[in-house]
Amino acid sequence: MAAVDFSRFASVLRDLGVAGSVRVLPESASTAAAAAAQLGCEVGAIANSLVFAADGEPLLVMTSGAHRVDTSRVASLVGAVVVSRADAPSVRAWTGQVIGGVGPVGHPAPIRTLVDVWLAKYDVVWAAAGHPHTVFPTSFDELVRITRGTSAEVGDLRRLPRTRAAPRSGARRPPWPPGCTAACLARRTRARPRGS
Repeated sequence: MAAVDFSRFASVLRDLGVAGSVRVLPESASTAAAAAAQLGCEVGAIANSLVFAADGEPLLVMTSGAHRVDTSRVASLVGAVVVSRADAPSVRAWTGQVIGGVGPVGHPAPIRTLVDVWLAKYDVVWAAAGHPHTVFPTSFDELVRITRGTSAEVGDLRRLPRTRAAPRSGARRPPWPPGCTAACLARRTRARPRGS
């Protein structure tokens, strides 16, 4: 990996009184899962910087990596008719940074910002530092302060895909037939005497 120059972003953090230092990661941290894996933290402690167009105006939503942003809820919060993900050229123009590395600060002009209240669960949260390979430690309160953002409920917990474990050889088969629906299962469970 080529050397990453984060001096300008580090200078912005210093000017804002942020104590945490920029850390360069060996792999790109363009997703919350990738960042969490490299940092050894919960995915919920990653503060994703998601850029939206709210009636055509830039809106930054700092959301927990454990959340999926509810654009209808966000639209209500900011009084917009339409909130949609910004395209790559708009993200670059509004933030001066690329998707996957957008930091909460360091933009050419201030951007209206919402900060996910879920991040308050963590003493330390990690945010991008202007490049897909850089992050910095911060806190919920500090994010609200440095972005001059508004704390808000911005989304719902991500639903992880359900996986089905392969049956082990010799494992007991369930006492109901394959394809038994929840209603079928409830009837069969009620019909069985307790303890059998």
